[in-house]
Amino acid sequence: MHKVITGNQAAAWGVRLAKVQVISAYPITPQTTIIEEIAEFIDRGEFSARFIKVESEHSALSGCIGACATGARTFTATSAQGLALMHEMLHWAGSGRLPIVMVNVNRAMAPGWTIWCDQNDSLSQRDTGWIQLYCESAQEVLDTVLVAYKLAEKILIPVMIMLDAFFLSHTAESVEIPSPEQVDAFLPPFNFPYKLDANKPAALFGAALPDIYQEFRFNQQCAFDSVIEELHLIESDYHSIFGRKYGPIETYKCDDAEIALITSGTVTSTAREVIDRRRTNGEKIGLLKMKMLRPFPKQSLADALKSVKKAAVIDRDISPGCGGIWAQEIKAALYDVPASQRPMIFPFIAGLGGRDITASTIDQAVDITKNSDSPDQDIYWLGLKR
Repeated sequence: MHKVITGNQAAAWGVRLAKVQVISAYPITPQTTIIEEIAEFIDRGEFSARFIKVESEHSALSGCIGACATGARTFTATSAQGLALMHEMLHWAGSGRLPIVMVNVNRAMAPGWTIWCDQNDSLSQRDTGWIQLYCESAQEVLDTVLVAYKLAEKILIPVMIMLDAFFLSHTAESVEIPSPEQVDAFLPPFNFPYKLDANKPAALFGAALPDIYQEFRFNQQCAFDSVIEELHLIESDYHSIFGRKYGPIETYKCDDAEIALITSGTVTSTAREVIDRRRTNGEKIGLLKMKMLRPFPKQSLADALKSVKKAAVIDRDISPGCGGIWAQEIKAALYDVPASQRPMIFPFIAGLGGRDITASTIDQAVDITKNSDSPDQDIYWLGLKR
C-alpha cells in the first residue's frame, strides 16, 4: 500500500506497525502531529496501545522507562527543548539498557525562540547512551522505526531517530506502507529478559559502588561495539522482505570521486542534485550520507573516503567555541588513518534555525573545497548575513 504522507505520519505508521504497547508523550512543535496521528489510530480502533498523557517531556520518558522495565514495547517523540528536558532520563534509559525507541524532530535550541530546524538538540545528547540515526526521507523514517525496534531489543540499547523539522516532518511524499503480516514476519514480539515481574521480585537501577560501576560502562560499550554488525544483519533481513536498506552510511557516486560532500538529514537530497549537475560537467564529486552518529561508523567512513582527496562537511549545527559537530566527529574518526588515505576536511556550517540550504549554498561549499589546497578557516559559514 502506498500513501502520500508526511515524515511525522510515517513515524506514526512505523509505531502502529511495530505494535507498540505503550506510548508516553507530551506535545511540542514540530513533533506534535506524530502523537496526534497515533492518538487517532487508537481512537479509531485501528491500533491497540496504552496512551499515557503526561505533564512534561521528563515525565514522558519516565513513563516509557517504567513501561519498558515491565516488558512493554514503548515509544515517545519530542523536539528541542523537550529533548533537553529529558536529559536526565536519557541517561537512565541509556545506561539502564532499556530498548525504548524515540523519534526526535530536529528543532533548533532557544534562545532565540524558534520552532525551525537544526540538529543541535539531538547532537548535544550524543553521550547519553542512545543509538542515534538520522533520516533523509519519509520512507526512511518508517523503515528506520521498524529496524530500530529490532535492533534495540536485540542488544538492549535505546534508539533515537531524527528527522528534520518541517523539511521532512511536515512535507508529504509517497511512502510504501508494509502490511502487518510482513512486519510481523520481520519483527517478533518484545521479550525483555530482565523485566520486572511480581512473581520474580528484583530491583532495577540499584546503587553501584566503585568496585562494580566501571564494569557497567564496560558492558555498555561492548554492546555499542556490536551495533553496526547487528544493524547490517537486521537490515539484510529487512531488505529481503521490503527491498530497502540504508546502513550506517550511504555513498553516492564516490567510486572515482576526488571531492566528497558529507551530509546528514534532508540536505542530502539537495546535495544529490548538485552532484548530478556537476558530474555532467566532468567534476569528480561524490556524496557520503551520515545516517548513524552513535556508535560512530569509523571504519565505514574510512573505507568510503580512502581514495577521496578533499571532503566538505556540511553541519546544520554548531558546538559554540569549537565548530560543527559532524566535522569534529569525522576528523576524530580519521585521526589514525594514514595521511595518504585520509581526505582534507573542509568544515562548513549552514542552515541553522531552519534557514534553507539551497543548491547554490552547496555549490559554494564545493567551490571553496575545490579551489583550496587546505582549509584556511576553522569554520566556513554559508549563507551568513553580514
